[in-house]
Amino acid sequence: QVRLVESGGGSVQAGGSLRLSCAASGISLGVNTMGWYRQAAGKERELVAIRNRGGTITDSDSVEGRFTISGDSARNTLFLQMNSLKPDDTAVYFCTAPDTKWGTCWGQGTQVTVSS
Repeated sequence: QVRLVESGGGSVQAGGSLRLSCAASGISLGVNTMGWYRQAAGKERELVAIRNRGGTITDSDSVEGRFTISGDSARNTLFLQMNSLKPDDTAVYFCTAPDTKWGTCWGQGTQVTVSS
């Protein structure tokens, strides 16, 4: 069974940085596609960045150049480094693994709040 546990969220001022972590169990970072989505209040969940098993990264235009997705296979942990944060980045951030044998799996989410 897959378990994804996010951490690293919090409150920062605009221009600040945060690093999110997603510790995975039941799947392998080097085998499965993993990524990050976010959902702001009253809005639909949207893609932030996703990294496939080959290491190819797809990210949203709204975060390109500011957010970086990476992984540590030894720790089986996915990261999202977020720099130059804006108030529009305020959302709950979810870790996801969309291609497991159990289907798409999600973490519980971590809140990121950016104040102006």
